[in-house]
Amino acid sequence: MSQLLTLERPDNARPVRLHTERGVFAALDVTPDGHAPSVCSTALLVPGFMGSKEDFLPLLSGLSKGGVRVLAIDNRGQYETGSASSDPSYSRDDLASDLVAIAQQVNAGPVHLVGHSYGGLLARAAVLATQGDPALWESVTFMNFGPARVSAWQQERLQLLLSVVDSMTLADMWPFVRNDESSTPPDVEAFMEQRWLSNSPQQLVAAARQMLNEPDETSRLGRLSIPKSVISGTPDETWVPEGVERMASELGARFVRIEGGGHSPNVHRPAETASALLDFWLSSQEVAAA
Repeated sequence: MSQLLTLERPDNARPVRLHTERGVFAALDVTPDGHAPSVCSTALLVPGFMGSKEDFLPLLSGLSKGGVRVLAIDNRGQYETGSASSDPSYSRDDLASDLVAIAQQVNAGPVHLVGHSYGGLLARAAVLATQGDPALWESVTFMNFGPARVSAWQQERLQLLLSVVDSMTLADMWPFVRNDESSTPPDVEAFMEQRWLSNSPQQLVAAARQMLNEPDETSRLGRLSIPKSVISGTPDETWVPEGVERMASELGARFVRIEGGGHSPNVHRPAETASALLDFWLSSQEVAAA
């Protein structure tokens, strides 16, 4: 679970409900800063397992000041999105289809797709399902996501979750999944508990199984011409670090290591993370225009 440090939200970030052909999704819609250069790009930020759009709060100002419109979402089964539709499915392909529908609903041209952790798994699936359609995707970035299933250490944690999810309520599980850091502000701690309790248990099970069984799709993705980048906050053992760097090399992706970023460089090193994203997006636009 991401270790949020603050719930502070910039003034130009407004909560919205995105109505798509696949259901209704909760999001934060952040307009570009009024003093920013005109970049005319939109970024779609996809959170990871047990996460939500709030994981990206520390990035929003930096990206907005770079002239980018940002949409940070709750996936189907997460926090304020809930089931999204009357007949929800939490398969990888269905959640990837949600991202396609959201990108189409934005109606702002192709988006810069960013997936954090499990969100990277979904982002990759969405890009592969659409063959990197340049009308949908301007680029894709994987943040603390690896080539296939998670590390052995993380597999043990997910197997433990799967072993108890049918016999314990989410409230019963909270003391075991919460972060133990005493420095967490009370309002953040309360939010994280409420977010956990708002998760769909079915989505948690589906996501855990996906991360335990995800195949290596690096070669398939590498054949697509969409611009790619990989951001790796360290230290992090959710995916084996050597595997993350090797994936970036095989993809021909821009690779940025953010020391001290841990599993959530968006939280622990937001300035460096925003800078890495903006630099990549600008360079990919320059290449496309050349």
